[in-house]
Amino acid sequence: MFDLLVGISSFAAGAIASVTGFGIGSILTPLLSLQVGTRVAVAAVSIPHVIATFVRFWILRREINKRVLLDFGLLSAAGGIVGALLHSVASNPVLTYVFALLLMFAGLTSITGHSRKMRFGPKVARVAGAVSGMLGGLVGNQGGIRSAALVGFDLDQRSFVATATAVGVIVDAARMPVYFATEASGIFSIGRMIAVSIVGVLAGTFFGLAVLKGIRQQQFFYRIVGVIVFVLGVFMFVQAARG
Repeated sequence: MFDLLVGISSFAAGAIASVTGFGIGSILTPLLSLQVGTRVAVAAVSIPHVIATFVRFWILRREINKRVLLDFGLLSAAGGIVGALLHSVASNPVLTYVFALLLMFAGLTSITGHSRKMRFGPKVARVAGAVSGMLGGLVGNQGGIRSAALVGFDLDQRSFVATATAVGVIVDAARMPVYFATEASGIFSIGRMIAVSIVGVLAGTFFGLAVLKGIRQQQFFYRIVGVIVFVLGVFMFVQAARG
């Protein structure tokens, strides 16, 4: 039954991420953490995350702004390595609290619409890129800050989505070797769940790319996603407080 729940959640996460640019880590990490704790969950979710993100990257690769990718992506990758190293020494309760607070923040900004209004200038955006990469390495949640930072580079919509996706691939590539060096046994112990999640997020990704971008009421959709993410954040915070 838990594998079935992972499969359904993975499909939903992949579909949501195709439209909003985030969702895989935000939805799957709280679910897997119920079985293995936040540290292993963050590391394990990076596998379906990088696969689904790479698929989006490949489909949108011609729209990438290479100058921004080189400038912003390298700083994000450096932040991702730092975050992954911190992840390897942080305790489960600390990671759970940090992840929960980030989820609540991302959920509230999506509900209120502020996530699509935040804008940084190019200089601040570079700093935000490094911070988003660090958060990606630490708790696997970076999409909201990365998107807000990239707005500062004034890209058109397709280039924005493509470049954000490419940066996500770079951060994943930077953080995953550290995860495998420190959490390998935990990752392999839930290999079946990871396999189920990979199939689910890929199916959801293709569904989202084909169907969900045609949704007319995207603001309403963003708010629904925001509510889900916020509730997951509250749930993780309560679990950490009880634990």
